[in-house]
Amino acid sequence: MTADAILSSQPAGPAGGPGHDAPPKKRRLRLPIVLLMIAGGLVALSLVRVLTGADDLTSSGATRAALQAAVPIGLAGLGGLWSERAGVVNIGLEGMMIFGTWFGAWGAYNWGPWVGLVAALLGGALGGLLHAVATVTFGVDHIVSGVAITILASGTCRYLSQLAFEGTEGGGVNQSPTVPELPRISVPGVDGLETLEKRGWFLISDLAGVLRGLFTEVSVLTVIAVLLVPLTFYILWRTPFGLRLRSVGEHPEAAETLGVNVYRYKYYGVVVSGALAGLGGAFLSMVAASIYREGQVNGRGYIGLAAMIFGNWRPGGLATGSLLFGYIDAVQLRRGAESVHALLLLIAALLVLVGAWQLYRRKYIVGGLAVAFGVLSAVTYFATDRVPVPFVQFAPHVTTLVVLALAAQRLRPPAADGVPYRRGS
Repeated sequence: MTADAILSSQPAGPAGGPGHDAPPKKRRLRLPIVLLMIAGGLVALSLVRVLTGADDLTSSGATRAALQAAVPIGLAGLGGLWSERAGVVNIGLEGMMIFGTWFGAWGAYNWGPWVGLVAALLGGALGGLLHAVATVTFGVDHIVSGVAITILASGTCRYLSQLAFEGTEGGGVNQSPTVPELPRISVPGVDGLETLEKRGWFLISDLAGVLRGLFTEVSVLTVIAVLLVPLTFYILWRTPFGLRLRSVGEHPEAAETLGVNVYRYKYYGVVVSGALAGLGGAFLSMVAASIYREGQVNGRGYIGLAAMIFGNWRPGGLATGSLLFGYIDAVQLRRGAESVHALLLLIAALLVLVGAWQLYRRKYIVGGLAVAFGVLSAVTYFATDRVPVPFVQFAPHVTTLVVLALAAQRLRPPAADGVPYRRGS
């Protein structure tokens, strides 16, 4: 048996022979299908914009804000992917992001933004190392360790702020002084699409707005985050190192018999996980706000974990989930009441379509619930002019719950994810 065989092995199905067909393999979404889905989503948003007059749905400002909201979620999700592919559940992503926000701001304030970026990586990696020591070496429950690290990070960063920032201009126990930003870049010529965006034409203006938002005034850290998605896929799915790391998360006992140092690869996965989460924290304090503030992470580590689950523990799906959650977050932060109210119409149509498909597949409970919630969304849209502010503020979390509920049927986590391992067992 090889490491590749460990990963390709599936639960035993019925024995071969007449009347004993093997279970069909699930098809993965290919790039053309993904691009078609993105195009369909843009058409749907454009149609909703025209019907409702909610012009901010596809504006360059909303797109830029969505990308900015998606990056820290995506980096946290990538961190969770590395850890869980090695078999370690990382609830501590929130705490590792907190370390990243503080160390990033501290490094940038004292020595410049690039040093701040490195400091955030190291701060997050330190949180990952603590989690690895607790779970891998000492066998502490993964959930308990993750929660403890988040609590530890909050207290530690408050104490460090008292030492480093109290008494400085604009700084204090709850925040840092203003820190220098990383460079921003724009693609030449794209800014000229502003005229098309302001026309309000169906689809053409929406496409112009999205392109302006994606390719103007983009932080270098955003570009790095985008490049980390295919890089993670290449390392974990196309290299011997990644093959060994994933074998540890699927069947550590079998990996051990093949000579793989299971503990070492678990450490690799969790430390890289912390570093990526720290990078997500740096984005919040060095790009999104240019200042460290206590409570700045605000649950994004947990939403990143949800994006990873939505993406079925794969980088491409994770990126899609991050963009979805980031878009909803950005919409509610801008013209929240108007935009979220308009999105109710789109949500109603999508839920009814999903419900009809599930009913066609004879999944009556899921289909019935989807249709019922779709009808409820439609009734809410036509019966009201605005969405209540508390619901607008809670929209990202509601979206997370709904998306995970709909995606639950197709999830396939690593087989040994969260399972305690002891050498020789």
